[in-house]
Amino acid sequence: MTKLLASRALRLAVAAGLTGIILWKSDPSAIARLAMAASPAWLLWACALVLFDRALMAWRWVLLLRPLTADAPPPLGAVMRVFFISTFVGTALPSVGGDAVRALSMRRHAVPGATAVASVAMDRALGLVAILLLGLASLVAFTAPVPRGVFVVLLLGGLASLGLALVIFSDAVASLAGGLAARLPGAWVRRVSHSLLEAVRSYRHHHGILATVTAVSVGVQILRVLQAWCLGRALGIELALTVYFVSIPVILLIMLLPITISGLGTGQAAFLWTFGAAGVSRPEAFALSVLFIALGIVGNLPGGLLYLSGGDAPASSAASPATKSTIS
Repeated sequence: MTKLLASRALRLAVAAGLTGIILWKSDPSAIARLAMAASPAWLLWACALVLFDRALMAWRWVLLLRPLTADAPPPLGAVMRVFFISTFVGTALPSVGGDAVRALSMRRHAVPGATAVASVAMDRALGLVAILLLGLASLVAFTAPVPRGVFVVLLLGGLASLGLALVIFSDAVASLAGGLAARLPGAWVRRVSHSLLEAVRSYRHHHGILATVTAVSVGVQILRVLQAWCLGRALGIELALTVYFVSIPVILLIMLLPITISGLGTGQAAFLWTFGAAGVSRPEAFALSVLFIALGIVGNLPGGLLYLSGGDAPASSAASPATKSTIS
């Protein structure tokens, strides 16, 4: 627990430090003026879109759970409740914290730990694939200024996605991964690794589900681009929608790095880096980044209402993924 608290404190300190430095260099008074003059109508459109994307994300996870729980499917209402509560709880955790809460909470509904973790891991992986697909397609299809290094970010994300795909669909790579897992120290660690590998590998028989979830994931990312565009319009930023399609996927990849809380700090840096290349001023890019992150928190608020109403609220043990068993 002490290590977990120290890790959270460090990430919070990094987030606060990065945000503070970038804010100081971005003219706080100009940022405040932009925020005060933001158009309520465009902000409401962005809020509507974020609630829609959360619903799509929940449906995506339901689809991924179905083939792994066909013999004893958990109640649909319980799955949806766990999803929305985990997004709310994950607001104050690193990007993978909400995923850990989600996997652990499913144990209450007789879903084996390996199955739950595999479904969450695949959900996260296909979300990453969708960001990469949209980012690459946008770079090819649209003409928009991009900063140097964008292709490096997309390449690194692509390599991570390729690695998971090989584990799932390649018997040789899966065998290699299994051999490495068998050499891990501790019988429990080896057992957990083997169970998780087998659960993830089971998706290789469900091509239709994977294709559907990937398509839904691309839809989610398009909604996020539109959300950012609405926020930009609210701030009076006059940029073509194509610039957002090129920039937002890269920003999302950077914000996924589990080094701060809710993408604070890294998100501001990514917005200034990408939108700065398109001629957006530092105050405008910083204000846009803050609104974009705040919008994500707004999308998590329905989970907060469910959390306060009780029921499937995660237990305290669920908030400690680093120190508790994730496999039953």
